[in-house]
Amino acid sequence: MTSPARGGVFSKATDERVVRFTESISFDSRLYAHDIAASVSHARMLLDVGLLSKNEFSQIETTLRKIEQEIEQGQFAFDERLEDIHMHIEQALIERLGDVGRKLHTGRSRNDQVSTDFRLWCRDAIDEMDIRIIALQTAFVERCEIDEGVILPAYTHLQRAQPVLVAHYWLAYCEKFERDRGRLSDCRRRSNKCSLGAAALAGTSLPIDRQQVATELKFDGVANNSLDVSSDRDFVLELAFVLTMVAEHLSSWAEEWILWSTVEFNYIGLPEHFCTGSSIMPQKINPDVLELIRGKTARVVGNLTSLLTLIKGLPLAYHRDLQEDKPRLFDSVDTVAACLDLAAPLVQGAQLKREAISERLEQGHMDATTLMEWMIQRGIPQRTAHHLVGVLVAKALDRGVALRELSLEDFQQADADLDEQVYEVLGVENAVQAFVSQGSTAPREVAGQVRLWRERLGLVS
Repeated sequence: MTSPARGGVFSKATDERVVRFTESISFDSRLYAHDIAASVSHARMLLDVGLLSKNEFSQIETTLRKIEQEIEQGQFAFDERLEDIHMHIEQALIERLGDVGRKLHTGRSRNDQVSTDFRLWCRDAIDEMDIRIIALQTAFVERCEIDEGVILPAYTHLQRAQPVLVAHYWLAYCEKFERDRGRLSDCRRRSNKCSLGAAALAGTSLPIDRQQVATELKFDGVANNSLDVSSDRDFVLELAFVLTMVAEHLSSWAEEWILWSTVEFNYIGLPEHFCTGSSIMPQKINPDVLELIRGKTARVVGNLTSLLTLIKGLPLAYHRDLQEDKPRLFDSVDTVAACLDLAAPLVQGAQLKREAISERLEQGHMDATTLMEWMIQRGIPQRTAHHLVGVLVAKALDRGVALRELSLEDFQQADADLDEQVYEVLGVENAVQAFVSQGSTAPREVAGQVRLWRERLGLVS
């Protein structure tokens, strides 16, 4: 079988090595539904502008739907000599309808056809990814009620810094993933332009109606420049970047929970059915899922790098190099989707080790900043207060005690004007209660944010 894409200019059959080298059906077959949807809309437009008869359109639509059904049911034969999904569908149409099938490609090229199909696929992928991210955000928000009032050490440089409510920590990840959702939405908007009608690169002399096709396929409009859209893969790279950001956020969370699950931290117990054992050490409960989420991020980053490299030297307009965009994006979508599918139940099933957290909560002098700010409110300059608290922390470290265990005399040696009210801001619970700024870990602020998130995610009963 010779691909109809070669046309009559060739006198020799394609070398079998070239057939194997250039095929893409092994990965782009997943575009079949989008190719058929775009082809039906294109055919309907050809009917409306007088380039197809009603009978021809009816035959084409019916046969395309039959082909779609056969592919879905695994009854359609693929042949690498037909290169890609687009030629497979068109050739099947021609075999069944003859000249009527040959009319479908009127006014389009594989260049604008591939671009349109891929945009439709990306649009669906974005919508499905958004649903998965919402599920993860929901898992974090629901933990806020379960873990209400629990205080946790927050870190900078992996050193204990200040105490925060656990709910504040959960919502921090909601914010990260909300930015990802915003990027997905922006990417969807820029992707949602119809390429069909750009043809190979210059458009067509046939009286087609591009807007009709765009409207039927629920695009926001048509791509304005046929030369640009023939080569444009910005939407692919943008989605690959957004997926990389999602993967990076998942990786950061996974790394943190891997640390938290160690004996050294002992902050969290992971659900056992999301862990694995050791082939030699019977006591081990390993956080393999989290490690793989962290590890698979490398694939997503690598895919983005490959795509950036792929287009860096391409002049206008279409080049076969662009065939290589699909495996990279398909892999990123599949990888991030798989990670998100596991992340939500992991968040839901983990157990905070509250007693272990509480036992060491006063370690690290995490109330030092609150003490400094209390001094500032009493008129002491910030830099002076910073120095004085540093001296007090050094004294506490030397004695192996918490700041609140220092005597009033110790505080008055630092500043004679300090009085017993100093103890009202010492200790992690007092430190948390002292926060007042918008967006802080202040209990009132966190409660308000939890309410907002529940409303945003439709969790309000």
